[in-house]
Amino acid sequence: MTFPAFPQASGALLLPGPVGAIELACALPDVDIARSGVAIIAHPNPVQGGTMHNKVVTILERALLDLGIATVRFNFRGTGQSEGVHDNGVGETDDLVAIAEWLREARPGDTRWLAGFSFGSYVALRAAPRIHPAQVILVAPPVGRFEFAPIEPPACPWLIVQGEEDEVVDPNAVFEWAAGLQPPPTVIRMPETGHFFHRRLMDLRGAVKNAVGGNLPPLRA
Repeated sequence: MTFPAFPQASGALLLPGPVGAIELACALPDVDIARSGVAIIAHPNPVQGGTMHNKVVTILERALLDLGIATVRFNFRGTGQSEGVHDNGVGETDDLVAIAEWLREARPGDTRWLAGFSFGSYVALRAAPRIHPAQVILVAPPVGRFEFAPIEPPACPWLIVQGEEDEVVDPNAVFEWAAGLQPPPTVIRMPETGHFFHRRLMDLRGAVKNAVGGNLPPLRA
């Protein structure tokens, strides 16, 4: 199977995946701040209309590009131009792992980061033990809506950002789950913030940048 090269400019491509094409949107930071790292960003549940164009997903992309990290957003199977059917996180994890394997070939030497919003954070966490990322970022992980307890915590630095007035995910369930994890994640509690971060997207962007800025890979040669 022939896999495409990583784009030399920001743009879309279709990647062969486990059950057919996976629709990707790749973005590159400014050359003068570009670092040897790439982040895969996973979107919320497509059953509720989630896609890679979700505003929280794109604000995560912007935050990471600000830090010099290249990004790959993608549509889960059965969404947009991605082939296959929704699989409640199982097949979606396989798709994310397939993207990470492509990046290992397409951008050798780069560290890989994982980020996700809502359902996407569940998939990112499930994929982490198979990908061994250098950083994990979870925004509003749907604890209580999906089974998080059996998932092995990542061995790298990881961040959870949770709105205290989330109307979709129980914030207290997230905080209680996070408090019992080893190694412990960094947890950012955002007051007066709902699930979709309405009017708080710029605050989310800044919070992510500040939290992970000490774990950046080196500048690209």
